Amino acid sequence: MRVAALLLAAILAAPAPAFAVQPDEILPDPALEARARDISQELRCLVCRNENIDDSNAQLARDLRLLVRERLVAGDSNAEVVAFVVDRYGEYVLLNPTAGGANLILWIAGPAMLAGGLGLAALYLRRRRTAPDAASAALSDEERARLAEILKD
Repeated sequence: MRVAALLLAAILAAPAPAFAVQPDEILPDPALEARARDISQELRCLVCRNENIDDSNAQLARDLRLLVRERLVAGDSNAEVVAFVVDRYGEYVLLNPTAGGANLILWIAGPAMLAGGLGLAALYLRRRRTAPDAASAALSDEERARLAEILKD
């Protein structure tokens, strides 16, 4: 009996996903609620930064969740709801921004810098391989005399 109680306590104490959606926000239609949850997973909480609005406890995230559900009840498609929120709050609200417009620079910059760095590294290694070895060059008579003078001191 004690083992069962301890097992139950361990299961209940295990971390579970903490959704911030309040019971008064949940739509009575399960299909609309599922769509709202899908859309909420794509939208960033503007207060918490890299947390979606479904997981955030911030008041602004609650307002966004309510706005999403309100637009769905009004008959908007998922794309129309996302477009409405983006028009209102900007593209920053998307957790996965589009790869077009000004964002295209950000999508291309990383791979371009990696390619440039690899190119510079290859150029450096090629020049290093073909450069004459300084250690193998013989010393001139003047250099030997100067070296002998330095080593005497």
